[in-house]
Amino acid sequence: MFENEYTYGKAVENNLISEFNEKFEKAFDCVLTELGRDFPVIINGEELFLDSQIKVRSPADTRLIVGNFSKASENDTIKAINAAKNSFPKWRDTSYSQRAEIFNDCADQFSEQKFYLAAILSLENGKNRIEAMGDIDEAIDFMRFYSYQLEINNGFEKITSHPNPHEKTRTVLKPYGVWGIISPFNFPSAIAIGMTTGALITGNTAVLKPASDAPLSSFQFAKILYPKLPDGAINFVTGSGNIVGKTLIESLDVDGIAFTGSQEVGMKGFQEFTKSTSKPFISEMGGKNPVIVTKYADLEKASEGVMNAAFGFGGQKCSACSRVYVQNEVARQFISKLVEKTKNLKIGIPWKKEVFLGPVINKEAKTKFENAVNMANKDGEILTGGSVLTSSELENGYFVEPTIVTKLPEEHKLVKEELFLPFLCIQQYGNFDDAIQLANQTEYCLTAGIFSNDKKQLDEFFSKIQAGVVYTNRSASATTAALVSSQPFVGWKHSGSTGKGAGGENYLQQFMRSQTQTRCD
Repeated sequence: MFENEYTYGKAVENNLISEFNEKFEKAFDCVLTELGRDFPVIINGEELFLDSQIKVRSPADTRLIVGNFSKASENDTIKAINAAKNSFPKWRDTSYSQRAEIFNDCADQFSEQKFYLAAILSLENGKNRIEAMGDIDEAIDFMRFYSYQLEINNGFEKITSHPNPHEKTRTVLKPYGVWGIISPFNFPSAIAIGMTTGALITGNTAVLKPASDAPLSSFQFAKILYPKLPDGAINFVTGSGNIVGKTLIESLDVDGIAFTGSQEVGMKGFQEFTKSTSKPFISEMGGKNPVIVTKYADLEKASEGVMNAAFGFGGQKCSACSRVYVQNEVARQFISKLVEKTKNLKIGIPWKKEVFLGPVINKEAKTKFENAVNMANKDGEILTGGSVLTSSELENGYFVEPTIVTKLPEEHKLVKEELFLPFLCIQQYGNFDDAIQLANQTEYCLTAGIFSNDKKQLDEFFSKIQAGVVYTNRSASATTAALVSSQPFVGWKHSGSTGKGAGGENYLQQFMRSQTQTRCD
C-alpha cells in the first residue's frame, strides 16, 4: 500500500518538532560546507563538466553561491536527445516490476537523506524549512505512488473479453519514446522529479531541464538515478530556456514534453511542439486562484486559510490564492483579521526556525513586485505591505513585504493576471451567485477555496466552481498544499492541457499510448 511521507505532519502529531528542527539545522550546516562546487550535465551515463557555467546564487543571500552548473549548448542538448533515443529500446523492454523497484529504491534513498535535501532546497530557492521538507516529501511520494500505480495495474496490461472463443484479446499501454522534461524553480524537487518519474517509470527515456534558478535539487535525483538505468535513459541538462528548452521542443526526435511553468511559455511551447504532428504535451500553466468568503464563514479560519495560501512561499506557487471575494456584510471584519495576521508574519532568512516568509526568487521577481505595487497605488488601495525590504540582514537578498490591495476594477491586470508574488487582491460582493460568477471569470482554473458554514453554499460551490482542485473551510491553506494520491493536482481551462492530475491514478497513462492485441487460434 502507498503511504505519504508527511514528515512535518508526523513530527507535529508525535510531538517531535524539536527533533525535526535539530535535524534540519545539522543538515543545513553540512550543506554550507559544500557551497560553490562545480556541477556537471549528465549525458549518456556520463558526468560532463562544460567550459561555460551558470553561477547559481541563493535568493536569500546572493553572496552564497549554491553551485556552478555546466551550461549546455544546443549541440549538448542534441547529444542528450540522441542518447535518450538510443537508450529507449533497452529501457522500454525492462520489466515494469523492475522499473517500479528502481524508483522505490530511489525514494528510499531520498527518505534517508531528506533533511539534507530540504536544506539544499531552502538555500537554492528560499523556502522555509517546513515548505522545503514538504517539497522533498512530495518528490518521495511521487516516486512511491507512481511505482504503486504501475504495480497494481500490472504495467497497464489488461485482458479484454471477446465473443469469439478463437480470438484472445488484450490492451497494452506502451511508452512513446523520448520525453523532454521542463521544470520550474518553485518546486525544484517535487515537480521536476514527479514529471521525470512519470516519463521514466512507464518505459520512456528522458532529458530533464531544470530551472536555471534552482537546478541543485533535481541534480540530486539525477545523480542517484542514472547509475541504476541504462546509459542515456535519463539525461540531466542545465542551461537557458532559449537554448535547451527550445531545442527540446523543436526536436523531431522528442516524442513528448512534460512542462510546468507560465501560460505564455507553455502555450508557445505547445504550439511549436505540435505544429507539424500530433504529440503529447503535458502541461501545468499556472493559476489566478480565488477564495470566496461568505457571511456564514468562520472569519478566524478564513483569514488564517487565506493568509497561508496567499503568502506561503511568497505566493510563488501555481496554487497560491491571489484573489479573495468577501461578502459585504463581513468584509470589514475579515479584512481586519487578515491584515493583522499578515503584518505579524516573520519575514527573513528562510532557513531560520522562526521565519515564515523568505525571498522571492530573483531580481526580475523583485522588479515585477515593484511594478505591481506602483499599479496598486495608482488604481487601488494598499492595505498592508508594498515595500522592498533592505535591512542589514536582508539587503543581499530579494525580500519584499506580503501585500494586500483592494478597490481595484474587476478587469484590472492585477486581478486577472498571474503575478507569482506575495500579492493579494480583495474584492467585495453582494450575493453568493455573484461570488461564483466572479471567481469563474478567469482563463486560469487551477485551485479555488470557500469559507462558509452553509451546507447548501458548499454544495453549490462544488457544483459550479471551475477549477481542478477545490477546498472548503481549510484553515491550513485555502488553496495550496495538495497531497499526492489524496488530492491529484490538475488545472482546467488554460491552467493545464490534459485534465489529468499529477499524483492521481490517471497521470501515468498520459505517458503511454494504447495498443490492442489479438491472437487468433
